[in-house]
Amino acid sequence: MNPNIRELMQQLGQQYEGAVMKPLYTAVVTVTPGQEGHARMSGYARSDDGLLDLNLAFPTKLGGHGQGTNPEQLFAAGYAACFHGTLALVSTKAGIDASTATVTCAVTIGRDPADGGYILSAKLTVALPGEDRETSEQVVAQAYKLCPYSKAIHGNVDVEVTVA
Repeated sequence: MNPNIRELMQQLGQQYEGAVMKPLYTAVVTVTPGQEGHARMSGYARSDDGLLDLNLAFPTKLGGHGQGTNPEQLFAAGYAACFHGTLALVSTKAGIDASTATVTCAVTIGRDPADGGYILSAKLTVALPGEDRETSEQVVAQAYKLCPYSKAIHGNVDVEVTVA
């Protein structure tokens, strides 16, 4: 890991300890509908800084045209990236090099048996090349406890975590 990034991560971790959340960054994304008049079927997502500018579409597997991304892919990307960042922080504190670690997130949408609506589930698969299984499992478990996405969905989304 780049020494500058490692130092920044350590500073952020120390600087913001406390009893109250101290905002570090707020992402703002606006979604507008496309031809279907329904953003989930066809729409656009754009961040206020313009760095995120995506077409949204229903997946072909669900009968859509598939000419864009979908909320499940975006959630999976966000969760995997957030978890990887947390894994890097935890690994650094433990003296482990996580620069070759990979996190794969699979997000599934399905019917909620409780109310007939929809519900998500997620599966994280984490690989820490060069580390023994026990160490990897400990670091991954700690990252899961600290990851903001894991905290946000705790008790609401079934999450399976596997160490590869």
